[in-house]
Amino acid sequence: MESSKFSRKSGIPPGIKQLAGKVQSSKRKILFAICYLLFANLIGCATIINGAKGFAGISTKALENGRKEALTKAFNYDYNTCYKETKNILARMGTYVYAQDAKKKMIAFYVSELDTTPVGVFFKEIDANNTQVEVSSPSTSVKEFIAAEVFKSLSPAEKPAEPDAQKN
Repeated sequence: MESSKFSRKSGIPPGIKQLAGKVQSSKRKILFAICYLLFANLIGCATIINGAKGFAGISTKALENGRKEALTKAFNYDYNTCYKETKNILARMGTYVYAQDAKKKMIAFYVSELDTTPVGVFFKEIDANNTQVEVSSPSTSVKEFIAAEVFKSLSPAEKPAEPDAQKN
């Protein structure tokens, strides 16, 4: 009888079986390590939602961070009126609103559907009848243009002085 190093049932040498088991174990360890690092990276750097928004190009983070350099002006409107009026102004200007957040009191939009320069309008309630409007954008010229249009439209039209009634 000839001694064979092969198993009669599987036909695979015993050393190969042990090696295959070790490879399977190594693959599991590597997969676990990759998943762990991916999870840790996502949790440590940004939330999944903000990461996805940034990747899609619709994040408002840059606008929020730019509020330090925002152009601001206070108006004699309560918050709700100021917010609604500003939305109407932006619609008349042909902007493309991509985010609105009542909690953050902001509207984020692009100048148009073709010009995707982001702009943010933030609202800060001063009191029940006064609201501060802040216009933020990475582009200084766009920020100045939008602020001028919004501020002009929100400002009450100055009425010309009425001439004195003629006396006969």
